[in-house]
Amino acid sequence: MKTVIDVFWRGILVIWSLSIILPLFWIVYESLKTNQEFFQNIWSFPEKLQWHNYRQAWVSMDFNRVILNTLYYVGTSLIIGTFLTVLNAYALTRVEFKGRKFLWATILISLFLPGINALVPQYVLMRELHLTNSLTGLIILDSLGESVFFLMLMSGFMQSLPKELEEGAFMDGASLFQVFRKIILPLSMPGIVTIAIFKFIGLYNNFLAPFIYLGSEEKYTIGVSMYFANQRMQYSSDWVTLFAGVIIAMVPPTILFIFFQRKVMEGATLGSVKG
Repeated sequence: MKTVIDVFWRGILVIWSLSIILPLFWIVYESLKTNQEFFQNIWSFPEKLQWHNYRQAWVSMDFNRVILNTLYYVGTSLIIGTFLTVLNAYALTRVEFKGRKFLWATILISLFLPGINALVPQYVLMRELHLTNSLTGLIILDSLGESVFFLMLMSGFMQSLPKELEEGAFMDGASLFQVFRKIILPLSMPGIVTIAIFKFIGLYNNFLAPFIYLGSEEKYTIGVSMYFANQRMQYSSDWVTLFAGVIIAMVPPTILFIFFQRKVMEGATLGSVKG
């Protein structure tokens, strides 16, 4: 019976993997065809690899500007947001103060509230502060908007650190900030790297906020730029160039995953074991 169940789950995993790999493979070889080949038979392989489709996609979608906008938005939001998440997790898990448990309970309750409910008041606030159509305004919004999931993940990791390290530092005369900077931050680095990678992927793939708050084409991020490139296909039907643009847009997160996949897996489980 156990063997049958194992075979069943392995089959499910294989099907699930193929459902991800095959569409990506299809996009790759479609991006190397001519439009004529694409419309003649979407399943056939290209007779000759059309690498110039990537150059055409880079120019037509203005990836020079779009990537700079995305790097500014993602990079700045990532640094500020990750630092605030670590700081908040330290305060909620390692610092004793009145009302800490009530604050934690309030934060956890927010998990059950649909985030879409805050969209309208959030937009009104951004408009009144003159932060719409601004990458800096978008950075402020995403940096200060704490994610409960990341906060819980970081808090779980910090709770696994031994309390004796802080107590010994306090006995030696260290301040709260010194303990945080010299003890907690270095020991929390695996968790911080994990949080930063997850945040990068979320920010890089973020479409809704840039779509709502950025009205000028010169400020578009990759997600919004790809959306409008797709909308233009109803007039130009240059699908192979669009596919090439999709592959280009996938390169940064793919490279990040290749280099940091081990750290992501390690950091995701470190907080589950008490020290």
